[in-house]
Amino acid sequence: MFTAADHPLRARQVCEAMDVAVGPNNINNVRLALKRLADRGIPAETEPGLFTQPRP
Repeated sequence: MFTAADHPLRARQVCEAMDVAVGPNNINNVRLALKRLADRGIPAETEPGLFTQPRP
């Protein structure tokens, strides 16, 4: 989904793309997972709360 997006995505948008119910708990869980992945370099967090595919 990050490769198809032409702009950074928020956790809410990732929930919607994954067909996960958009609720506070789900958004927070996805945000935490994205932050853990961003620490590993997949994806990159360009600004607080905005995630995108890392640049080569």
